Amino acid sequence: MITITFPDGNQRSYESGTTAMDVAKSISHGLARNILSGSFDGQTIELNNPLTTDGTLQFFTWNDASGKEAFWHSSAHVLAQAIVHFYPDAKLTIGPAIEKGFYYDVDFGEETIGEKDFEKIEKQMLEFARAKSEFKLRAVTKAEALEAYKHNPYKTELISNLEDGTITFCDHADFTDLCRGGHIPHTGYIKAVKIMNVAGAYWRGDENNPQLTRVYGVSFQKQGELKEYLELLEEAKKRDHRKLGKELELFTFSQRVGAGLPLWLPKGAALRERLENFLKKAQKKAGYHGVITPHIGNKELYVCSGHYAKYGADSFQPINTPEEGEEYLLKPMNCPHHCELYKATPKSYKDLPVRYAEFGTVYRYEQSGELHGLTRVRGFTQDDAHIFCMPDQLKSEFKSVIDLVLYIFKTLDFKDYTAQISLRDPNKPEKYIGSDENWEKAESAIIEAAGEKGLNTVVEYGEAAFYGPKLDFMVKDALGRSWQLGTIQVDYNLPERFELEYKGSDNESHRPVMIHRAPFGSMERFVAVLLEHCGGNFPLWLTPEQVKILPVSEKYNEYAKEIAQFLEISDIRALVDDRNEKIGRKIRDAEVTKIPYMLIVGEKEATSGELSVRRHGEGDLGTMTKEAFVASIEKEISELID
Repeated sequence: MITITFPDGNQRSYESGTTAMDVAKSISHGLARNILSGSFDGQTIELNNPLTTDGTLQFFTWNDASGKEAFWHSSAHVLAQAIVHFYPDAKLTIGPAIEKGFYYDVDFGEETIGEKDFEKIEKQMLEFARAKSEFKLRAVTKAEALEAYKHNPYKTELISNLEDGTITFCDHADFTDLCRGGHIPHTGYIKAVKIMNVAGAYWRGDENNPQLTRVYGVSFQKQGELKEYLELLEEAKKRDHRKLGKELELFTFSQRVGAGLPLWLPKGAALRERLENFLKKAQKKAGYHGVITPHIGNKELYVCSGHYAKYGADSFQPINTPEEGEEYLLKPMNCPHHCELYKATPKSYKDLPVRYAEFGTVYRYEQSGELHGLTRVRGFTQDDAHIFCMPDQLKSEFKSVIDLVLYIFKTLDFKDYTAQISLRDPNKPEKYIGSDENWEKAESAIIEAAGEKGLNTVVEYGEAAFYGPKLDFMVKDALGRSWQLGTIQVDYNLPERFELEYKGSDNESHRPVMIHRAPFGSMERFVAVLLEHCGGNFPLWLTPEQVKILPVSEKYNEYAKEIAQFLEISDIRALVDDRNEKIGRKIRDAEVTKIPYMLIVGEKEATSGELSVRRHGEGDLGTMTKEAFVASIEKEISELID
């Protein structure tokens, strides 16, 4: 007999050799129908493999990331099966699950695949899926694996890097693939599939290697789920920040300036300035002091911090000056500069905590294929701050930063978020700097602070920064997509590297702890996410143009300008559309550019001194006086920013 422990601590006994699926059925047939994958003692397992030792068993459904991963990875096997069915000479490489679906990289040789082929592949996948073929994992020797793939150089290369005794094949129907495991019980779970697109991809991401065809797909358990997903994609296209940014005249790019270097147009610059001022006001209340540091720094600064060793090879290359041997770098991080600011004057325990804040522009050489609008750029501005505090102040300071992040989310209507506790990968200590003792203290502080603030948290190993663990805020937008925005990091290591000190109450020198924080993350990425989240309908306090005044004819242009001046006195951003166009056209144009309020002025309004008010997306709100309109605007803004 073996003892199975469940995540809630309950235990049950089963005969050795019982499968995880048998265990699920013994609990509930409903559970057995819904589970897609499982883990045993933290390791991914096949649900139909026998369990022979005591251990902790966990099940995953579609509601779990691990469940979706198994579903989409299994679907990649069926995609590969269909590809080989139509293209028997194609050479398969790898086929992982991704955030939304899966892909398979294939060498089609002389063959080509395009959109015209998608439908036949989809139909074949569903035909294979209906057979309800069981996924079975089996161990093979390295020699057997190499023999099986002797005509496939890609699989052979993968196998050559594996240790004998660790290699497994996955079989379903008459199809076999090299695979580590993690599958749904059988193909019948797959009820809806869609080939999304194809793209070029170099083998193992190296441009010196052969170029393959990457076939992207997505699959679901119900046809209705696929329909909803495709509708969501259409909505996402409408909300694409690159499209809206152009329509609303917020930002642009120029190849002459350089890829990944955004240019902010007047409306975008004004919107960004309001975001900065909003945070500066909140930071001032929280005791931060604004600082400014250069866009470049001596290479030795980043050697000292460890950034050059970690990222130097993949960043912008050093700038050589006329001075022999002198090298500078475009600033990749603000934190080394802030460490030098801290060192500029002696500190005592009475001075701590010190909180430096800067909207600092940094530069990182992202690969050209990874650049994407404002979400992935080469030059961006972080709403950066660094707090230097005593160890016994660490938790309270960390919790105060959490409060600041949550205030921002509340004001900008981000309601659905998870706090990800990003820790070291215990199996890859070489990725990190600093002592185990300091890492353990930093990790404990984050876990305790998040718990005391009652945050909904998940733990992810291997996602820490190289110098310390962090709390990353994963925010879902209006379309249910997850984005990493705010981040808070605890760092014992940079204070050591820069030999930062403060004089304690015992008159001895002590080392401060450093907190890195960026509630927005970067101005570029935050604006992109906010733009897609609200579909360009920014909160009234933030939107570049709050009011458009629309005279019904040229006779009322002067009256419209008087209204605009009246509103400007009350700090309401108003513009007059004095074009010689019909009023219907002016209203449509204001709706397209998402102006929150439209004021229609004609003979009646000019005579009465009142305004006819329209709200974007709502229509006519009736008439009101200038004073009443201003009061309603001020009330709406005050309710948004409390």
